[in-house]
Amino acid sequence: MKAVRLESIGSLTMRSVEKPVAGPGELLVRVAVAGICGSDRHMYKGEYPTAIPVTLGHEFSGIVEGIGDGVTRFTGGELVTVDPNISCGTCRACTQARPNLCESLTAIGVTRDGGFAEYVAVPHAQAFILPAGLDPVHGAFSEPLACCIHAIDKARIRPGDSVAILGGGVIGLLMVQLARLAGAGEIILITRQQSRRQTALRLGATHTFDPASSDTIASVREVTKGGADVVIECAGVSDTLQSGLKMARRGGTFVLFGVTPAGVEVPVLPFDLLVNEVDIRPAYLNPFTHSRAAAMVASGALELDALVTKTISLEEVADVVGNAPLPGEIKVIVRP
Repeated sequence: MKAVRLESIGSLTMRSVEKPVAGPGELLVRVAVAGICGSDRHMYKGEYPTAIPVTLGHEFSGIVEGIGDGVTRFTGGELVTVDPNISCGTCRACTQARPNLCESLTAIGVTRDGGFAEYVAVPHAQAFILPAGLDPVHGAFSEPLACCIHAIDKARIRPGDSVAILGGGVIGLLMVQLARLAGAGEIILITRQQSRRQTALRLGATHTFDPASSDTIASVREVTKGGADVVIECAGVSDTLQSGLKMARRGGTFVLFGVTPAGVEVPVLPFDLLVNEVDIRPAYLNPFTHSRAAAMVASGALELDALVTKTISLEEVADVVGNAPLPGEIKVIVRP
């Protein structure tokens, strides 16, 4: 079968590899759709830990075509979404219901072969059944959505709260919709790209600002009359981390979600954090949220088609992942 392999840092190549089989407790999934994530680019550059060599692709949906010994929950033919993050279940973090912090965490498409391929073998416990008639493209959004739901849980948005979101990619635009569904009164998206700002307004944002042409800190503080109740950083850039902390009101919440390259340091003013009691809450991965994301995708509560800007083949993956996103790009979808 065809698979896109990360063979070394900066080297991503499509190869012909042996088709996997479903081992005990596993499913063989024919990949219908996979999404390209910013984390794939981080792994390509060596900015996020991963196994090498490995087939990338941790956002995908597909059809169950093989069932390993001991699996009784599936009969074959089901459309599934897959939670890529596999925890051990026995370490301190796992026994305290924090599997995202598992000491032995592995991940499909990160440390074991993933969905940038025609087929992938996955533990059956990681698979969640989707409605048969659902667009598989929507199913592939379950993984990033699950991570966003965890961030929204950490944000604890109350009806009427003001929410500022930094970063207008697929994550920022999912956050806009989740903040709206949570009842936020003001939803502010900050991004440089005009097309993304326009999309955000269609999806529920009440204000958008371009950091290249306005003082976004002052703008957010003016709109919210003193600072946002919740700030969600989705860009993973040192500038947005610093500015986002200054956008939060006194006693407000700052959710750290965007992935910065490992080793990046960001200066902060501890005195300001102290006297303003800004509550900093990192949100990492998707503990117990993938099933909720799958249910939300199935419900049709989110506008997902507006987030898809390009569909490509496996042969094009290396070029897309190896380069910066194009202007206006939100989510690139791979159809093996």
